Amino acid sequence: MNKSETIGILGIGNLLVRDEGFGVHFINSFLNTYEIPDNIEVLDGGTSGIMLAPFLETIDYLFVIDVVDLDDKPGAIHCFTDQEVRSGKIAARMSPHQIGLLEILDLCKLRDKAPKGVEMITVVPQILDTGLGLSEILKAKLPKITEMLLESLQKRNVFLTRLPDGFASERAPSREAAMFDNV
Repeated sequence: MNKSETIGILGIGNLLVRDEGFGVHFINSFLNTYEIPDNIEVLDGGTSGIMLAPFLETIDYLFVIDVVDLDDKPGAIHCFTDQEVRSGKIAARMSPHQIGLLEILDLCKLRDKAPKGVEMITVVPQILDTGLGLSEILKAKLPKITEMLLESLQKRNVFLTRLPDGFASERAPSREAAMFDNV
């Protein structure tokens, strides 16, 4: 990574559909655990759809945290690039956001403003019923997904500093915004 490269970390999902909100819960946890340098942009993308385009157009390299619809056990972790998903080599659907995210990336490419690379770190959900909070299985996967993201960032020569317990990054969500994380 060169000093001018901007890295995006995007968590997507719907907090009102239990495990579907995994990406959003991940972002809240991540922002409350690590100091985020200026060249990294972290976004709770929720279910923003096309509204993600301005964010994506400012990113050189993107990491997406989401759930994936695969025939695998709940909590199984799978990593893909956007190219692998597009090629059809992966028989997976990246949650209901897959089509929207890939189409938005295509729009960014048309404008010559797409990230140069996209890595998706995903987990198979257990509960997709209406409700708040993650299943215990997915809640237990947050540390492993964090570890995997940190390893990927280190491969790009980005090393994050863990915040002392009780401190939150200046860029962390307010307590009100993160109130569903412990539900």
